[in-house]
Amino acid sequence: MYTKTLLTGLLCLLLTACASTKNHFASKTELDSDVTATIEELYQHSSSARTLARKASAMLVFPAVVKGGVVVGGEYGEGALLINDRTQDYYNIVGGSFGWQLGLQVKKQVILFMNDEALNRFRTSSGWEAGVDGSVAIANLGVGGEISTETAQKPIIGFIFSNKGLMYNLTFEGSKITRVEM
Repeated sequence: MYTKTLLTGLLCLLLTACASTKNHFASKTELDSDVTATIEELYQHSSSARTLARKASAMLVFPAVVKGGVVVGGEYGEGALLINDRTQDYYNIVGGSFGWQLGLQVKKQVILFMNDEALNRFRTSSGWEAGVDGSVAIANLGVGGEISTETAQKPIIGFIFSNKGLMYNLTFEGSKITRVEM
């Protein structure tokens, strides 16, 4: 029991330190490069993602979201909002959870804002929370990387991929996304 409490405390301390660091990436250039690589990786997984991205008003890309937990869990990542393939703003994503969980994973997350109304609600918020300020339809890739027609018609579509770890909670729910200065 003491070990679990110690590990939980250490994990919370680590995630707090990551979340309070103003600039996790060495530079904007490094983050922008990782964002570009993440987009290309997404397109390799799904041609439908490329088609949807062309139609989207904006794309929010988090190249590395670290999620870990020992009963109490948390996640943190940094990313960029692209409009017309150009970085407009930088954001972080922070989330927490409580319940049975054990492990650590790094995942990539991409959110497509399919219309200007959804994008404007996101950009004018002081801290946008998935599931509260907007519902994100998770794109489950089927055979050949195709996305269901129903999902493709949603105003906000999310992709989570390259999960390698013990956790499998594929959702944006409860994650708070906030604009940051870099």
